[in-house]
Amino acid sequence: MDGQQLGRREQDILALERRGFAGPGAKERAIREELGLAPVRYYQLLNALLDDERALACDPVTVNRLRRVREVRRGER
Repeated sequence: MDGQQLGRREQDILALERRGFAGPGAKERAIREELGLAPVRYYQLLNALLDDERALACDPVTVNRLRRVREVRRGER
């Protein structure tokens, strides 16, 4: 890309994805409370972020893990 850094929100999304969540609804609650986003919007942003080379450069372990999960889910459809 053009060498730009990820914005604060994009970095926060990746940070949230690095965390583990106990129990149903905990992640969605964190998305609403910490990021101020509806879960649907969060997942739209996350999906776009997985295709962003800046995100890969910023956090390759998380991005590659999520890309693998996404590919498995696509294969199951």
